[in-house]
Amino acid sequence: MSAAPVDAPTRPELDEDLSFVLDAPWVTIVWNDPVNLMSYVAWVFRHYFGYSKEKADKLMLDVHQEGRAAVSHGTREEMERDVEALHGFGLWATMQKDA
Repeated sequence: MSAAPVDAPTRPELDEDLSFVLDAPWVTIVWNDPVNLMSYVAWVFRHYFGYSKEKADKLMLDVHQEGRAAVSHGTREEMERDVEALHGFGLWATMQKDA
């Protein structure tokens, strides 16, 4: 009696385009810290990003009250640049893939 042939498991094809994954939206997050004044954080947002006073103040309050705020969105390379610049201003910033 011979054994029935067993089908090898199939591997699903990847539907995602690699370039899409690499360019997926990223976000820069500024975290609250005990060092920087709120007015300075708002100034950095206006100076570096060119945000209006209202937008910069809202983001600063989000950092202060919520502990963090997403301050910019874009490609990974753009967010790396923003994080490095914010570090240069003395802010605690990180980046992550946007949800």
